[in-house]
Amino acid sequence: MPISARDFCSLAADLAAEHGVLACDYARRAVVTFEAEGEHARAQFWRALGQLLDDIVIGRLDPAAPLIIH
Repeated sequence: MPISARDFCSLAADLAAEHGVLACDYARRAVVTFEAEGEHARAQFWRALGQLLDDIVIGRLDPAAPLIIH
């Protein structure tokens, strides 16, 4: 099932708020696990989510600000 960009960013924001920097680690481990299992689409999802999490955790992205995708 497709997920909207807004929902994707909301998910990342919720994970970051709940788990902080550990959320980034969870995402990295999910990528490794799904790649090992041959689940490349799921690994790609977690890789992208991890990138958003990294940006949120270090303050490059404000999850409360309006979403702008270029």
